[in-house]
Amino acid sequence: GLFGWLRGRCLGRSAAVDPARDGFRAMTALYGSIQPADSVYLSTRTHGAVFNLEYSPDGSVLTVACEQTEVLLFDPISSKHIKTLSEAHEDCVNNIRFLDNRLFATCSDDTTIALWDLRKLNSKVCTLHGHTSWVKNIEYDTNTRLLVTSGFDGNVIIWDTNRCTEDGCPHKKFFHTRFLMRMRLTPDCSKMLISTSSGYLLILHDLDLNKSLEVGSYPILRARRTTSSSDVTSSSSSGARAVGSPCHQNDSGPLSEKQMSRSSQREGGSPRNSLEVLTPEVPGERDRGNCITSLQLHPKGWATLLRCSSNTDDQEWTCVYEFQEGTPVRPVSPRCSLRLTHCIEEANVGRGYIKELCFSPDGRMISSPHGFGIRLLGFDAHCSELVDCLPKEAGPLKEIRCLYSHNDVVLTTKFSPTHCQIASGCLSGRVSLYQPKF
Repeated sequence: GLFGWLRGRCLGRSAAVDPARDGFRAMTALYGSIQPADSVYLSTRTHGAVFNLEYSPDGSVLTVACEQTEVLLFDPISSKHIKTLSEAHEDCVNNIRFLDNRLFATCSDDTTIALWDLRKLNSKVCTLHGHTSWVKNIEYDTNTRLLVTSGFDGNVIIWDTNRCTEDGCPHKKFFHTRFLMRMRLTPDCSKMLISTSSGYLLILHDLDLNKSLEVGSYPILRARRTTSSSDVTSSSSSGARAVGSPCHQNDSGPLSEKQMSRSSQREGGSPRNSLEVLTPEVPGERDRGNCITSLQLHPKGWATLLRCSSNTDDQEWTCVYEFQEGTPVRPVSPRCSLRLTHCIEEANVGRGYIKELCFSPDGRMISSPHGFGIRLLGFDAHCSELVDCLPKEAGPLKEIRCLYSHNDVVLTTKFSPTHCQIASGCLSGRVSLYQPKF
């Protein structure tokens, strides 16, 4: 009826994606029938482990970030090798991000970011210098054409690709925090999320990338646990722990009480770049602390996906947190933007290595590294939309399929944006492709 139509409109849902239609059931059947397809065997003598996979927006190219300085390019449809960038960087390649169908960026433990053009792969477009430690991930705002990078130096840096030359791009430090692991932008670039190895999750609301944030210049909305009212300042910080690929250590917490106090004094009404600090609830972790090693966002901006491991390394969890919208009356009033809705315990193998998981392009399925393979997870057994199966209390993710085709620990997985295909890469350097078989 009318109310159903209005609700669908608020969610951005049209009749074409209504659960009652055959198209929706057809996609669910495709996901349920997916199986290992052709595997791409790569020699471990040259490139080492696979740390990241990224498809081009049109799905025509699959790029592979490797441990030993290399970037590999494949045709995901034919599984044919296209090109090897043998010396893309001087150290491990950690992440790849496409800016459009031809330009992509890579980042590395050599502290640099490189821009590449698929039409001319013999040389880089330019190399970007600005970080002082390992650069771990890259985001891109398509509206402003600003590249956003983060690294283990604790810095989030903005690069203006509109004024890019052979010598690099103008850049500025946007944000800094200790324990930084991963940084992501929501699809509409209205929020920035930052995860830390000490179990904190930082959210910058009403994001303005044109404004640099020095210590004390951003208002703290409220630092609290996702399921309680305790402040992060009263929580006990975990000690330094080794995480990464390979491992990296930090030696202090993300924000000191003095810094938070200075920030609170600057609070005003409805400020841009308001900072919220959370310690997400993780089942089984309780009071032992946890490390948020992987961070992803729902393609419609409805939720965030975390991979967490306990500080004692005896448990590992995949958790989904729904965004709770609405601004508090005052910035200092109690607030918690995230609510734990679904979770599942992981295999907890390959300790010390980060496992990168991902949402499907429609947001109805999660692909998660699981031992020597991947696990396809849904919010229910029918691969329904998250908004159609939100529990009153956190419930388990449903296992749709387990796919095993590797002989070593899987570190990363990615859905194709255009085809019903999934790629996974493992510690010994093999890339596997999965697609439906009937």
